[in-house]
Amino acid sequence: MRNLELVMGWLPSLIFASRITISLSVISVVIGMLAGVFIALGRISANGALRKACGIYIFIFRGTPLLMQLFFVWYALPLAIPWLAMQDRFLAACIAFSINSAAYQAEIIRAAIQSIDPGQMEAARSLGLTYGQAMRLVIIPQSIKRLIPPVGNEFIMVLKDTSLVSTIALVDLMKHTSQIQSSAATALVYLPSACLYLIFTAVFTFLFNYLEKRHSVYE
Repeated sequence: MRNLELVMGWLPSLIFASRITISLSVISVVIGMLAGVFIALGRISANGALRKACGIYIFIFRGTPLLMQLFFVWYALPLAIPWLAMQDRFLAACIAFSINSAAYQAEIIRAAIQSIDPGQMEAARSLGLTYGQAMRLVIIPQSIKRLIPPVGNEFIMVLKDTSLVSTIALVDLMKHTSQIQSSAATALVYLPSACLYLIFTAVFTFLFNYLEKRHSVYE
């Protein structure tokens, strides 16, 4: 009974701390997707230098740990370039997570674009559309439906990875859980915290599954 009272007492503050977890996930994935579109287009560009530059970006940010990227933005970047020093931990986390997500989503978007029948581009160009118009009006709209499942997976991964921001003392759900654990001297708080992560994961998984069925490629 006492344990239940403790859990119920912790829930309001845990839910309040979750706003950082959710906000960071949504902002990072949205920015990552916007940046990923341009990086993906660069990866399939006819310009060799641009293609190589985008490939190097993807290689670096997919090939190094997200935690290291977070530490670099918060700790190392201000030392290397002092005028880029940040006082806002949330902003630093958004930058690190966004540039990481952009690398993963660029490959997702590139694969989706290249999965479209090449004949679609040829048909669009034969109608007088420029390459840019064909991509914007024909290819990308068709590829959006194919993006939903992998982007959903990327969002869930980012949602869980946000727990890493506790290492730079940003008070998200994980950091607040650790604070409660230290002050209450009990690990019981990890139970409601884990349940909240499961609830968030379940809700967003349901949402992306709904979108996938609603916009099925095979309709």
